[in-house]
Amino acid sequence: MKPKIHPDYAEATITCACGNVIRTRSTRKELHIGICNVCHPFFTGQQKLVDTAGRVERFQRRYTAKKK
Repeated sequence: MKPKIHPDYAEATITCACGNVIRTRSTRKELHIGICNVCHPFFTGQQKLVDTAGRVERFQRRYTAKKK
């Protein structure tokens, strides 16, 4: 690598909104994130469908009727 053109790559602390702290290496010393693997619904198994204006129900009605 050429000297004096790359940023410093040092230890970093990533803090999630749920309180989980991850230590890694980065060019930034601190990062604050909104969601991590500890609180993400996909990894916790608590995944929910957010139904806005009945769209999920309308989709299910439309495609269950075509199966017959």
